[in-house]
Amino acid sequence: MGLSTRNKVSPSFSMSGMTDIIFLLLIFFMITSTLIHPTALKLLLPKSQHQTSAKPITTVSITRDLQYYVEDIPVELENLERILHEKLGENPDIYISLHVDRSVPIEHVVNVMNIAKNNQYKLILATNPK
Repeated sequence: MGLSTRNKVSPSFSMSGMTDIIFLLLIFFMITSTLIHPTALKLLLPKSQHQTSAKPITTVSITRDLQYYVEDIPVELENLERILHEKLGENPDIYISLHVDRSVPIEHVVNVMNIAKNNQYKLILATNPK
């Protein structure tokens, strides 16, 4: 009498669920890594012990050869206020991060600070930790 079971359990393992999870994680890390916006300009920032937690909306950079940039776009000082006003509008709760090379004279920093004050933008001076 040959009795045998008709339902046999397969010992193989399906990897399709695992590959779905891997691809979802890969997509997540690709999207979050593009949200990080490193500045492409090489500046030697001044050193400071204090850091702020405010999130700036845009950056203004001044290089050692006194070139002004809004994010990565070069601008003239005369056009800086107009470009910032077009980009940011008149919202009073806007933070601008100011990246200035150590060798830049303070008068150029004050020019950008005056533009921010006239438009009621809040300015954050970017520094390196000590």
